[in-house]
Amino acid sequence: MKGNIAQLMQQAQKMQEGLKQAQEELANLEVTGQAGGGMVEVTLSGRHEVRGIRIDPGATDDVEMLEDLVAAAFNDAVNRVQEASQEKMSGLTGGMPVPPGFTLP
Repeated sequence: MKGNIAQLMQQAQKMQEGLKQAQEELANLEVTGQAGGGMVEVTLSGRHEVRGIRIDPGATDDVEMLEDLVAAAFNDAVNRVQEASQEKMSGLTGGMPVPPGFTLP
């Protein structure tokens, strides 16, 4: 029985180390979301920090449309960060989904 507990603790420690490394890798990740056929691009880090925004000069003619494009590009980038996080974590969890409410950077 003691051997099983020790083995279980070792596995938990390895998983914790793997999660820490994955979180660090995700923090350094950069993804770019687009809207308007690439007229607006938003680049985010894995921690959802904005790293850059690129706006095509032609998109500045209509401020309301530009606001919508920036919001759509940001949402696209957020979705890409989440997809990358889930993909990274599924490798650590053996394909099991990340539990609801468990947030990653």
